[in-house]
Amino acid sequence: MKIADLDIPGNVLLAPMANVTNLPFRLMCRRYGASITYSEMISADAVIYENQKTLVRGKSCEDERPLGIQIFGNSPEVMTKAALRIEEMYRPEIIDINFGCPARLLTKDGCGSALLRTPELIYEIVSSLSEELSTPVTAKIRILEDMEKTLEIAHLIESAGAAALTVHGRTRQQQYAGKANHDHVRRIKQELGIPVIANGDIFDELSAERVLEYTECDGIMIGRAAMGNPFLFKRISHYLETGEILEYRECDQRIADLSEYFRLLEEFDLMHTVHIKAQAQWFTRGMRNGRHIRRSIAASESIEEILWNLDEMCKHAD
Repeated sequence: MKIADLDIPGNVLLAPMANVTNLPFRLMCRRYGASITYSEMISADAVIYENQKTLVRGKSCEDERPLGIQIFGNSPEVMTKAALRIEEMYRPEIIDINFGCPARLLTKDGCGSALLRTPELIYEIVSSLSEELSTPVTAKIRILEDMEKTLEIAHLIESAGAAALTVHGRTRQQQYAGKANHDHVRRIKQELGIPVIANGDIFDELSAERVLEYTECDGIMIGRAAMGNPFLFKRISHYLETGEILEYRECDQRIADLSEYFRLLEEFDLMHTVHIKAQAQWFTRGMRNGRHIRRSIAASESIEEILWNLDEMCKHAD
C-alpha cells in the first residue's frame, strides 16, 4: 500500500488506542506483521503546553518504523502548531487526525467524532495541516447514519489534501456496540481517489479477509481485537499471504508475549506509565479458565509471580 510517497509493506494496520498503543506494544505488533502502527492519540493542546505525559506517547525507535502519530483537537490553528512541533520532535511518517473517537472525554470539548457535525471545520483542519506540514496527513472518521452525508465528509477530507482516509463502520452513537456497517466504507472506497482503510469488526483471519474483499479497500485497521494480542497480526498476515490458518499454542504464545511486553517496558523505561495488572488481564483475555487467571493476576505481587502463575496454569491445561 502507498500513502503519498510512503511505501508501506503490506496493508494490515494497528489502530491508535488510548492507553494501549505505547512503544513496546507497537513494536511487538510490527514484529508480528503490522504494516504500520499508530501512537496513542495525542492532544494538540497538551503538545502546545508541553505536557510530559502526553509527549512520551510519541516516543519511538527505528525498529518500529514506519510510525503514524494521531492527534486530536478542534482548532485548525492549534492543531497545526502542535503538528509542526510533533513533526520536528518525532519525525513520524504519517500524522493522522482523529475525527472518529466517540469517547465523552473528547466529544464534550467538540473533538473526535463530535467534529462530524461540522464538516466545514473538518475541511479547515485537514487543509491547514496539509498545507503546513511536509509529513503526509491522513484522517480517521466514523460513519453517519446518512450515507450521503458520510460521503460528503469523505470528499471534503480528500479535497482538503489528506493522503489517506480510515473509516470505522460504526456511528458515534453506537460507540463500540452493534455491528460495523461496511456498506458505507465500500461506497467511500468506490468514490475516493486516495487510499481508504476499513476499520471495525476485524477480529480474526476470516473477518480480515471478508472486510478486505467486500469493501475493496486498500487496507484494514485492527483496534480492540489486538489489545493484549499482538500475535493477531502474525495470524492475519500469514492467512492473507497463504490462505492457511497458522497453528500455534495459544496459552504459551500469550505468556511469551506478555513476558516480552514487560521486558520492552523495562528496556524503554516505560514501566511506570502502565497499570501492570490491567495489562496482564488484556494479554490473557479469552484464555481458558479465565476466572482463575484473573484471580491469579489480582493476587500476584510482582511481574515474576504473574508470569510464574500463568505458566503453571498453562502446564496444567495440557
